[in-house]
Amino acid sequence: MAGRRQGRKSVKSKPVAVAPAARARASAGELGRVARRIRDSQGLTLAEVAARADISAAMLSRLETGRTSPSLETIVSLAGALGVRPSHLLQEIGVEDEGAQVVHAGQGLEVVRRGTKRGHTYHLLAAQRGPHKIFEPFLVTLTDKSEVFPGFEHPGTEFLHLLNGEIVYRLGRRSYHLRPGDSLTFRGDVAHGPEKLVKVPIRMLSIIIYGETPERVT
Repeated sequence: MAGRRQGRKSVKSKPVAVAPAARARASAGELGRVARRIRDSQGLTLAEVAARADISAAMLSRLETGRTSPSLETIVSLAGALGVRPSHLLQEIGVEDEGAQVVHAGQGLEVVRRGTKRGHTYHLLAAQRGPHKIFEPFLVTLTDKSEVFPGFEHPGTEFLHLLNGEIVYRLGRRSYHLRPGDSLTFRGDVAHGPEKLVKVPIRMLSIIIYGETPERVT
């Protein structure tokens, strides 16, 4: 009816959920702030550190402001340019006063391993203190069934535990069909990697343990 004011329904605002990707960028931002603090304490310019690390000044700026996720190789190069160990850049992320390190769901630092492609992401779940790297735990997510994945080789022993999805995992000349709850342990220097993504998304825990690699069984 003309002239009658219709009542408006009150709309309650809903809390905005923070996406896992945004939380991962927050962890990358923490790493960048640590790098910036070290650089400033040494009186080094952005250009000087970028040249030492063999990366562009623009890339270093994006790293320091958390606008990009660094590769493991970049973290190592940046640490060398700053004269610190890679673990020093990572150790302050999520570290409590008691020395414990907590990484909440979705907050692992997203890193790019050599050879990884679209649909293959790694989130580092812990950063170690001290001069020697003992282990590296990753949460690996695979989402693209059509992607062709490369083979990996690295020092140490790797432990895989499948959380979600279904995958055929290649190890040397053999293949293993893994389902949720299945685990696979192998030498890191044997060529390995996903062969077939049977059911996506796939999430698996990958722990690389460094130190002496067990001898091959003949």
